[in-house]
Amino acid sequence: MDKVSKSNEEWKKELTPEAYRVLREKGTEPAFSGAYYENTDTGTYHCAACDNELFTSEAKFDAGCGWPSFDRPAGDNRVEEHDDTSFGMRRTEVVCNKCGSHLGHVFPDGPTETGQRYCINSVAMKLKKKE
Repeated sequence: MDKVSKSNEEWKKELTPEAYRVLREKGTEPAFSGAYYENTDTGTYHCAACDNELFTSEAKFDAGCGWPSFDRPAGDNRVEEHDDTSFGMRRTEVVCNKCGSHLGHVFPDGPTETGQRYCINSVAMKLKKKE
């Protein structure tokens, strides 16, 4: 996979202010506010910054946590995971493997056989609906 590398100024020109805050500054949208939180359309979720395919609707489930939740990425090497100790917490950050954008966090308490709960900011993704 070819990596995408851009300056902060280039990202600011391409992304909305909210998308830039979340994707490039590791922000979080308010719980229960994102466009995809309750979305049940079928398709694939792509990185809002670089269009990398991240998750499928088949992996999406309602975790009740306030953010779109998935039990697995769309394939190997779609996302990277990093330790995150910000705000006095110990979490695992999820970033796009192609452009390094912050997507959300993953927790080991998912209800499916994977045991994973990827909580992803809606603004970090765009859904390409299956027709």
